[in-house]
Amino acid sequence: MQKRAGVLILCSLVLAASILPSFAVVTLGKDKNQKEAAYVLKVKKEDAKTKYERRVYNRNPNGYMTVEEYEKLSAPVDLTTQEIKIPEVQTPSDMVYVPHPTYSIARYNNPPGSPEISIPSTIYKTRQFNGQGLVAPNFSVMVYPSVYYYPNSDSTACDLFVIPLDSAKTKLERIMTAHVSLRMPNPIMTTDTDNMNNGTFTTLTPIDFSKSGTKILVKEKIGNTDDGIWQTKMLIYDFATGTSYDLVEIREAISYYWQEHYGLNLDDKRWDIYPLGFSVTEPDRVLVEAYAYTGGVPVNLGVWSIDSHGEQSKLVSLNKADVQISENGFKLVQDGVESPIILKAEQEHKKYVEKQDAKKAKKADAAVVKAMTKDYKKEVQTLQNDYNFDSKEYRIRQKYTTSTDGYNEGYEKYKTERSKQLESEIKKDEASIQKRMDKIQKLQDKMKQYDEAIQTIDKTPYGEPAVLPTTK
Repeated sequence: MQKRAGVLILCSLVLAASILPSFAVVTLGKDKNQKEAAYVLKVKKEDAKTKYERRVYNRNPNGYMTVEEYEKLSAPVDLTTQEIKIPEVQTPSDMVYVPHPTYSIARYNNPPGSPEISIPSTIYKTRQFNGQGLVAPNFSVMVYPSVYYYPNSDSTACDLFVIPLDSAKTKLERIMTAHVSLRMPNPIMTTDTDNMNNGTFTTLTPIDFSKSGTKILVKEKIGNTDDGIWQTKMLIYDFATGTSYDLVEIREAISYYWQEHYGLNLDDKRWDIYPLGFSVTEPDRVLVEAYAYTGGVPVNLGVWSIDSHGEQSKLVSLNKADVQISENGFKLVQDGVESPIILKAEQEHKKYVEKQDAKKAKKADAAVVKAMTKDYKKEVQTLQNDYNFDSKEYRIRQKYTTSTDGYNEGYEKYKTERSKQLESEIKKDEASIQKRMDKIQKLQDKMKQYDEAIQTIDKTPYGEPAVLPTTK
């Protein structure tokens, strides 16, 4: 009979083990509170492990995330408060040799009046084109034109923008690092966009800065793709006052001169002006050449000058040879290519740097994982310590509350006994601390004796023995 009962009990245990889920904790000899505490501990450890594995996996950005994490990363950001960095294209070390151009600084208005905007055919696709930049004489700002194409009317318009340059860099680096993202938000000049004639174009071309760098000479070309340029305007922008002037008076002066002296009515002819730059002898005056169309070689109508406010127009010369024009602004020009030997040496150095960077990145990543692992183990150990402490307290409390006395009386006995135990532990800790303090004091006394003995040795005459303190 006993043998049969034992078999039944064993079969019941096997059946229960097969029915219970894999995560169930079977703890024999424990009541329901202890079993629940053990189960809660296991769940907390599993949560800590899951959290640790997610941290390790998500240490590098990836597409696996919770809804909460996604909403946090996709929250709207005020771009006006963000610092926009200029993207840097990293050249791989295994890239084949490509000629690298080298650049130098050259005078912008050389020869005088030569700067022109050459609009590429790609503007029909890109709808915008940025022209050559003109750098101020003191390398503080760069001015460049931006041309826009409107396909509906097959016309163009233009704005003139200013980019402040970084004064902490060299002159060449200031120009090389100038970027449109750093420009001032509002243009200093803009053309009329209300003209909707088909094929009409208007462009703004910087000619040169004044010697002081406070004014800039600009020419505005207006025309049509079918019959060429209609008119060229000469404009001045004053950085000190933030205003611009259209020097229309120079055209009136030229027309008046040829009408009065030669009886030639230029209104019946096709003629235009060609801004040259600022004068060397009179830095505040602008020089301009007038010419008439003939169908062949243009006819020179003289070199004229006018001040930057559109006053005192006068004829300088009927031939360009006697005119002195200043060249104040600067531009960036390509002056050659780097030697393949230099690029090969840079390639080898970059391979070495990339290898070292990869090692550092791997080492840093391992340190991050190690720190995460340390935090995880510390968290698990804390959970285990809290569980052990609570279990110990529970067993002691149960020892008193399960006695024949009532629950309240048993709980009072538990508090009394635990208070006595804690007082005893505190006394032991205090005794241990006092013992250590006594030992430290004893060592300090010994060190003091040694210091006094050393001072005595220094004062003892040569040849006499010195007595050192004995140690126990």
